Amino acid sequence: MLAQNKIAVVTGGSRGLGKDMVLNLAKNGLDIVLTYNSQKEAAEEVVKQIEKLGQRGIALKLDVSDPSGFDDFTKTFISALQSQLNADGFDFLINNAGFIHYATFENLTEEQFAEMENVHLRGPFFLTQKLLPKMNPFGGIVNVSSGLTRFATPGFAAYAALKGAMETLTKYQAQELGKKNIRVNVIAPGAIETDIMGGAVRDNAEMNRYLASQTALGRVGLPEDIGGVVAFLCSDAAGWINAQRIEISGGSNL
Repeated sequence: MLAQNKIAVVTGGSRGLGKDMVLNLAKNGLDIVLTYNSQKEAAEEVVKQIEKLGQRGIALKLDVSDPSGFDDFTKTFISALQSQLNADGFDFLINNAGFIHYATFENLTEEQFAEMENVHLRGPFFLTQKLLPKMNPFGGIVNVSSGLTRFATPGFAAYAALKGAMETLTKYQAQELGKKNIRVNVIAPGAIETDIMGGAVRDNAEMNRYLASQTALGRVGLPEDIGGVVAFLCSDAAGWINAQRIEISGGSNL
């Protein structure tokens, strides 16, 4: 018997932005498959929170930076869908997993660039390709970009360039997957208080004050500012929103 609830897959769903996305999607009545790389206990705790919200949750290990593991992950994923969610397919994919090497253009190494490229472009590109055959019609994909594609902040050249590539990919996916009635959008968060870059935005008071001063609403973002927008994009109410970049930054660098 097929699942009655729609199902969302969220990469990097054990903490930060991904965790808030997961919980908001669950509040909207979706069952969740979340992936983690190393934070197994945190991921299992998120599954418990999903269940407290009355939905079903599964945590699966995935290294988004290593496409050679995507075939095995896909097999595990399909098995979990069938055995734990009584489903043959899923409805939404949120390509959220990420990290940042902070370095100026002159100092970023090829190794650092390759590590970010694997997580922010190559990984989402080919993971989506692998999972696409199991995506139900009238579903959707949400990619994650950054406010840094609109304004330039030294130290983020490679990260922003790769996110810019994801924004372009989003348009192409929307165009090509429209025939399957699959919508594709990209969100672009501003500075958010998370663990990224060692929690710098959250824990460095001087940086936090500066970023807040550059934001029309007078503060930096919180994970709770992001998940509700993703949940909206994965709802029927957003059924006519396609190929859009939605910045969620409180009005940063206007």
